Amino acid sequence: MNKSLVTSDYVVFVVYFIIVASYGIWIYRRKKKTVTDTKDFFLAEGTLTWWAIGASLIASNISAEQFIGMSGDGFFAGIAVAAYEWIAAVALIIIAVWFIPVYLKNKIYTMPQFLKMRYNETVALIMAIFWLLLYVFVNLTSILYLGAAAISGLVSMGGVQVYEHNLHIIMIGLALFALLITLGGMKVIGFTDVIQVGVLIIGGLATSYLALSVVAQNFGLGNSALAGFNAMLKDAPEHFRMIFNKPSPVSSQLDIDKYLVLPGIAMYAAGQWIVNLNYWGCNQYITQRALGANLQTARTGILFAGFLKLLMPVIVMLPGIAAFVLYKHGNLHLEGGSKDNAYSAVLGFLPAGLKGLSIAALTAAIVSSLAGKLNSISTIFTLDIYKKYFNKTAGEQKLVWAGRVTVVFALIVGIIFTWKDLLGISGSGGFTFIQKYTGFISPGVLAMFLLGMFWKRTTAAAAVAGLVTGFVLCVFFNIYAPDTLGHHTWLYTAYPTQVVVNGALATVWQIPFLICMGLAFLFTVIVMVGVSLGGPRINPKAFHLDREMFKVTPSTVALIVVTLAILMAIYVKFW
Repeated sequence: MNKSLVTSDYVVFVVYFIIVASYGIWIYRRKKKTVTDTKDFFLAEGTLTWWAIGASLIASNISAEQFIGMSGDGFFAGIAVAAYEWIAAVALIIIAVWFIPVYLKNKIYTMPQFLKMRYNETVALIMAIFWLLLYVFVNLTSILYLGAAAISGLVSMGGVQVYEHNLHIIMIGLALFALLITLGGMKVIGFTDVIQVGVLIIGGLATSYLALSVVAQNFGLGNSALAGFNAMLKDAPEHFRMIFNKPSPVSSQLDIDKYLVLPGIAMYAAGQWIVNLNYWGCNQYITQRALGANLQTARTGILFAGFLKLLMPVIVMLPGIAAFVLYKHGNLHLEGGSKDNAYSAVLGFLPAGLKGLSIAALTAAIVSSLAGKLNSISTIFTLDIYKKYFNKTAGEQKLVWAGRVTVVFALIVGIIFTWKDLLGISGSGGFTFIQKYTGFISPGVLAMFLLGMFWKRTTAAAAVAGLVTGFVLCVFFNIYAPDTLGHHTWLYTAYPTQVVVNGALATVWQIPFLICMGLAFLFTVIVMVGVSLGGPRINPKAFHLDREMFKVTPSTVALIVVTLAILMAIYVKFW
């Protein structure tokens, strides 16, 4: 195994950079001939095709936390972690059929605008500020740090220490690359994402294929990737179970820790749906790609993204299982013994040239995520805060430049605040950390959007009550419930696990965080319904819905059926 990069690896990466940068500049120069307004800059209104929307959704979604974090969870828990990707495919069908028609009919361009139209200005302002803080100080910083750490792990020669200043150099490089794309607006982001997702898929599949081939070689089965996959099925059957059993008193600590992250059938009752419906349906970062298109184009693009989601575990999770099998037999060295180094370790087996392609794939995922996040930050700040509270008479060109300044400022802030200690991701792994702590707000936000869309009596007071209730209950169930209500109640069961407290291992009792989200969502909906029933019977802010909005074409139905059929076959195979 040779970890060193050679000339062909650098050539592959440089070619990738030149192609993406040149294509982005070409698109920008073409559209520069016309007048650029806010709808063009922030939404690329009417210009993104369905395949560009779908590719951009995937490119923005897949980043270092998937490549590194989900591969690490594949090493630790196996195929069960793919539920995040495969349930996302179903969630995207729900978004395409029921959410997007509501947004487009009401000409929604930002999520705070939806909240203002449906509830009031106060709710919209609260959430606009919250989303900006979340996007800059959690999402942007985690993408920068995990991305820089991942790339440094891939390019470092075996065992070479990577210091903090090296990470910041890589962060600045990623930031400048993303800046080059972002300042051109959503059209440049959307169409360059087509190239980015192509590199991501090709590089990711090449890595997975060769990882399986290495497994086959180590079992004396030749170079067949299929033989390697079958060998993994036989050697690590516990890593090919979609549903974990609920721990019993005689369960090992490893089984308990797996269940805390992926709580068997219980996570399908609510937690996985809350994560995915909130992320894909109530998130400016994601929905923005479809808000500038007509209904059929937006729907097809979202469903195309859902179809591509079926492939993502092969790219981001399977290398982790291959790393586990190789590590189990002493054929793989894992730096620091950390599961999040599994993906980097597998890349050490790649031949010359393909290491460069894999680094290009990872860079494509990181840069496209950064570009999408920055565009969303500038959209919310410019349209929902700057225009409304700082410069109400600003013209279109001034708003576009305000958006560009916001992009630069957000990047600078993100780099300054990107510290490992701030993120606190070293214990549970990057992917689980992000899912857990962004999940503190997800139940309240999803309840606010769902009831706002589909129940006319939902009031603004109920929206604020739901947001606060959801957050408070998530904190309570995740941190305080086991010690205050007990380890076993009719609502939940808590389990012991080891965590680092003040530099030493300590045993704490935890409820699986996906179950915490489900409980918080249930009680949040009850609170919102109760508050709304105490309000007026007729709500003038309610959206008017009609059946025509939700009709789908035969081609849309066909794509949905194919996606669901493939998903069903997967679950039947690995149940």
